Amino acid sequence: MRYDDYETLKITRNGKILTVAFNRPELRNATNAQMHVELLRVFPQINDDPETNVVILTGEGKAFSAGGDIGQMLYDLDHPERFISGMKEAKQILMGMANCDRPVIARINGAAVGLGSTLAVMCDITIATETAKIADPHVAVGLVAGDGGALLWPMMTGHARARLLLLTGEVLTGRQAADIGLISEAVPADQLDARVNAIAERIASLPPTAVRGTKKALIMSVRQALEAQIDAHLGFETQSYLAPEHRVAVQAFLDKSGSGGR
Repeated sequence: MRYDDYETLKITRNGKILTVAFNRPELRNATNAQMHVELLRVFPQINDDPETNVVILTGEGKAFSAGGDIGQMLYDLDHPERFISGMKEAKQILMGMANCDRPVIARINGAAVGLGSTLAVMCDITIATETAKIADPHVAVGLVAGDGGALLWPMMTGHARARLLLLTGEVLTGRQAADIGLISEAVPADQLDARVNAIAERIASLPPTAVRGTKKALIMSVRQALEAQIDAHLGFETQSYLAPEHRVAVQAFLDKSGSGGR
């Protein structure tokens, strides 16, 4: 199966292991409309790929994904139809990951922020460097954490911890995220590739029917929660997009940093 028609994703193969890397390193792999479209189709394509037993999801350069592209956010302020399309796409991306029966390992090599953190947490196994920055600061740009964070984080960390983190937008290190169960493990940066590759190779060597069935069983409660709740969560985020403080927060964020994502 060919994966040579992607631009914002870099896809490479090593035997039965497929690596999907966010490929906008100059913008810390921030997501934009084109990346949304490519993420929409890559997981269903993998599900039909007989050559792939396990997937590694990572980012090119020094970041996993910094979340929403600030340029896209500015565009969306005056183009509500694009924002609404993005909300629909976010649901389809998450459902595509949930319906993919190949285990997905997140290799968190740097910042995983906003939607980037959601995509990391949606993976079946998440390995980060101890110093990686993980956060869902939607509230900082005047948005509800509606594209998966408010659903997934409580399932991983417990409700009390998730409320504290999502209502403040607090930034965690990889070590802190592992300690509270948000991710699977944190390792020193120079051990990240060895650890991720060892897990991927182990899974790729196991009987695929058993692995895929186990993945389906493990993800079932997440998929059911997505089906039951994600439309409401995205609706709350859309309401916050329409509120005037979102525009003010985006401009303040731009004035402060000039880059990054939600």
